[in-house]
Amino acid sequence: MEPLIIVDGANVVGSVPDGWWRDRAGAAARLRDALADRDRSALPGDVTLVVEGAARGVPPVDAVPVEAAPQSGDDHIVALVRDNVDHRPVIVATSDRLLRQRVTRLGASIVSAGELRAAISYGGRDDSI
Repeated sequence: MEPLIIVDGANVVGSVPDGWWRDRAGAAARLRDALADRDRSALPGDVTLVVEGAARGVPPVDAVPVEAAPQSGDDHIVALVRDNVDHRPVIVATSDRLLRQRVTRLGASIVSAGELRAAISYGGRDDSI
């Protein structure tokens, strides 16, 4: 069974100091697009991107659902793990230490923001824009 990969959008975007804070929604959309275009052999499974704050308006694309956290992104990710971990493997992509602790206690696995970026060839800013 393929895993569900839940991506902590704020943490992954924020791990690259490329000026993302000037356009949080644009940075989240670039991450979403990189996830959609990923090499599925490098990162197999279903991906859900969780966004919060100014990135809440980022729409989904066919290959990547986007969940807008109504409050805390971390709390929303924990709820998604809790809802899915009994049905399939769950991997959370984050480098947030507290969130990592919360979701591993529920049975999720972890990949760091850097590992995710490497797997999807996401460096942050798209200079062609």
